[in-house]
Formats: sequence, structure tokens, C-alpha cells
Amino acid sequence: MLATVIVMVVAVGGGFALNVAAQAKLLVTQGQTATILAQQQKFMDVRTVQNEVATAQAAQQVGASTEIDWSPYLAEVQAKLPASVSVTTVNVDSSSPLAIYAQSSDPTQGPRVATVVFTGETAVLPDVPSWMRSLQTLPGYVDGVAGMISLDQSTNIYTATVTIHVDERAFAKRFEPKEK
Repeated sequence: MLATVIVMVVAVGGGFALNVAAQAKLLVTQGQTATILAQQQKFMDVRTVQNEVATAQAAQQVGASTEIDWSPYLAEVQAKLPASVSVTTVNVDSSSPLAIYAQSSDPTQGPRVATVVFTGETAVLPDVPSWMRSLQTLPGYVDGVAGMISLDQSTNIYTATVTIHVDERAFAKRFEPKEK
């Protein structure tokens, strides 16, 4: 019986000692945690700025997601036409990141994100089918429709209207994340 009492006293003493050691370790760890949190507090402004930068980058990606760099694109349109043709007017209707671009109900026209209507003038009778074939190599070209061709009798200048539809392959993608 005495042996049982001694074993019990040693077991209770050992448990108490382990408890005291665990409590001491807990207090040390809580102190370290408080120190780390205090150090992190110094960098809260950095974290705030990092979050604001990430938000701005996401906004750039969304805002420019439907952007087409029209100046070089229209220069390429002009370059595809014969040298005798000059583009005199251009009307562009393109998509926005906030709304879906309206599609044609005409089943012969493909899905697009922009429509470009331009007028070309030339002193020679225009070869519009040839124009249309050359425009097919434009980035994002979906389809095109030749409009009215007219001759101004007083100047002997032919005027032709062409409509082309462009898809997402023409997007500039300036702010898309770069692959690593």
C-alpha cells in the first residue's frame, strides 16, 4: 500500500511539474507572439499600400480588357488598301468592359467586339473585292461588308464605304499579367 501511495505521489508530482513546464512554455510563446505582432504593426502601412497596388492593377486589367490600340490598327487598315486609296472618314464602335457588345442578328456575320466603318476615296474605279481580301489579314478580322460606291462627277473621285467587324484577337492586352 505504501508503494501505491509513493507511486501516486510521484505521478501527481510529475503531472504538476509537467503542467508548470507547459504553462511556462505557453507564457514564453505568448510573449513571442506579442512581440511578433508588435513588429508586424510597424509594417501595416506597407501591407495597406500593397493591397491598394493590387487593387489598382486589377482595375487596370478590367478597365483595359477591351482596349484596342486604334491608331496603329487604322494605320494598318490604310496600309492594306491600294496606294491610290485614301481613308477619309472612320467610325469605330467598340466594346466596353462594363457592357456586352451588341451582336448582329444576321447569321452571316460572326461574333465581334468592334465595328469599323470607313470611307475610302480614289481616282480610279475601286476594286472592292480586292480591298476586302486584303483586309482579311488584319488582326482580329471577323468579316467585312462593302457598302455603296459612288462617283462624284465634278471631281471624278470614287467613294466607297466598307464595314469590318473585329473580334477579341485585336485587343491590346497591355495590362494582362505576364507569364513567368
